[in-house]
Amino acid sequence: MPAGVNWLADLVVSARPKQWLKNGVLILPLVFSVNLYWHPSNWPELIRMVTTVLVGVALFSALTAAQYLFNDLMDLPGDRLHPLKAKRPLAAGRLDPKLAAGTAAGLALFAVAAGLALNPLFGLLEVAYLGLMVLYTLVLKRQVLLDVFAIAAGFVIRAVAGAVVINVPVSPWLYLCVVLGALFLGFGKRRHELLLLENNAGKHRPSLDEYSVPLLDQILVVVATATVVAYSLYTFTAETLPRNKAMMLTIPFVLYGVLRYFYLIHQRNLGGSPEEALLSDRPLLATVVLWLLSSLAVLYVFRGS
Repeated sequence: MPAGVNWLADLVVSARPKQWLKNGVLILPLVFSVNLYWHPSNWPELIRMVTTVLVGVALFSALTAAQYLFNDLMDLPGDRLHPLKAKRPLAAGRLDPKLAAGTAAGLALFAVAAGLALNPLFGLLEVAYLGLMVLYTLVLKRQVLLDVFAIAAGFVIRAVAGAVVINVPVSPWLYLCVVLGALFLGFGKRRHELLLLENNAGKHRPSLDEYSVPLLDQILVVVATATVVAYSLYTFTAETLPRNKAMMLTIPFVLYGVLRYFYLIHQRNLGGSPEEALLSDRPLLATVVLWLLSSLAVLYVFRGS
């Protein structure tokens, strides 16, 4: 690569494209509203809704990129002590902090302005998400438990934004499942950091001094159990799902997915990067795809039953 464009490659790396996968949460309200607020046979409406959701995902991806650039700027001293994060462009000194700051501000302003034009409430949710992430970077990430709950709140904002942008309601049960799933991933990441950094954990992230591996293992069991129970209750109590309880057919995929990720955390040490685990572990990726397809099939065939 020519030296003159190295800054662009470093900027893209710092924006963490793989992390944008988290914004796929915006798609869930579209999936779970099939045959209730839209029908696959209505192609014009389907294309409109899918396009709108994808625009929403793109705008939240721009916000996510801005968030990570801002986070890296604020965490430079700690990242330089981290065996992996020290290689990031900003921590390694390859990317100009002024360029990173300007790009973050530009992406955030563009995403919010475009979001407000797309749907005013969606734009306000973007502002709420951005405010939460700034608060997380400056304060909450140093607070034990609250650090992970803040991340989970960000996932809920994404889910709400996905419903708002296409104007469909979503069962509170789905939001609860999103919260619990995000907590499961977040505490798994804290466990990975604690094992990786060992005695230097608190220097990188002060809240890690308040955690221990046994504590996090217990929390993970509680949250994983709660996630499966909440999803199971959702499948046969939510008023928006088929009355014949056919959605219960998707429970095995969720149970296997949670247990598979639990295995990856403890046996393959992949808890530090959920997106890497998803992309690199074929059984987990296949489970997510099968869960989505089976959910769509059940809702398409049985909704109204």
